[in-house]
Amino acid sequence: MQVLETERLVLRRLTPEDAPFILELLNDPLFLRFVGDKGVRTLEDAAEYIRHGPVASYAQHGFGLFLVSRKADGKPIGMCGLLKRPVLEDVDVGFGFLSRYGGNGYATEAAAATVRYGHQLGIKRIVAITAPDNVASGNVLRKIGLRHTETLPLPGYKEPSFLFTPVE
Repeated sequence: MQVLETERLVLRRLTPEDAPFILELLNDPLFLRFVGDKGVRTLEDAAEYIRHGPVASYAQHGFGLFLVSRKADGKPIGMCGLLKRPVLEDVDVGFGFLSRYGGNGYATEAAAATVRYGHQLGIKRIVAITAPDNVASGNVLRKIGLRHTETLPLPGYKEPSFLFTPVE
């Protein structure tokens, strides 16, 4: 189900049929380095990740991570969406793209549209977290109007994370 459309991208809900793409994305070297190892090694693992992550979030919160594909050719290139993590008070925008699509502005375009969508849903404040050494993601977050305001430890991450909050 399509949720958002931008000039170059379509964002839609993930389904277990997206397992081949998710398997590739979650094992991309940059995803592993900056987001973390989700332990997804098989198509079944990927389908379970989708069912227990994004699909469960759609049911519980009405939002979650969406598959991002290019309008021009329908090629899936990443995921972007809204997350409600138990460790954060606010909803956060999250994204991950295959390395080979970096540097094209896709993450900025998808994240900006996702934040606008969140506001349309009535979410007043949307934040983001990133690894301190993930310069590219930090740049995306600054471009969409967030700024680094705090460094905090989060369960499941070895290093503290940068918290980005709206510029007010």
